[in-house]
Amino acid sequence: MQEYFGAGADICETNTFNGTSISQADYGLEPIVYELNKVASQLAKAAADEWTAKEPHKPRFVAGAIGPTSRTASISPKVNDPGFRNVDFDELVVSYKEQIHGLVDGGCDLLMVETIFDTLNAKYKAHATHSTHNA
Repeated sequence: MQEYFGAGADICETNTFNGTSISQADYGLEPIVYELNKVASQLAKAAADEWTAKEPHKPRFVAGAIGPTSRTASISPKVNDPGFRNVDFDELVVSYKEQIHGLVDGGCDLLMVETIFDTLNAKYKAHATHSTHNA
């Protein structure tokens, strides 16, 4: 991150693309999802603050990266059962909220919803972001 800011970047993103409990379940890391996101945000924010202190005329910012999960709400993973879903609205919202809380508590300046391949997942991210902000 230091190199990006040093090269002139105004905003850098956290390394939390797969930072949801749903995605981290593949590795058994669900219990540390909040901490993973918080620490990633803190580390990025520390680098941003360091560069802002060096160059106050050019503030640096951190975008908390919220990528897709490893599951989709729109498409069945079972080709012979098109109505089957391996994740639902509540599971996705809880997973995104946990990530968002960690990112925000770690100090990120903005949230970046990225790589939308499933519009329902994107809708659930937006809901989680809105309901987290208003919690």
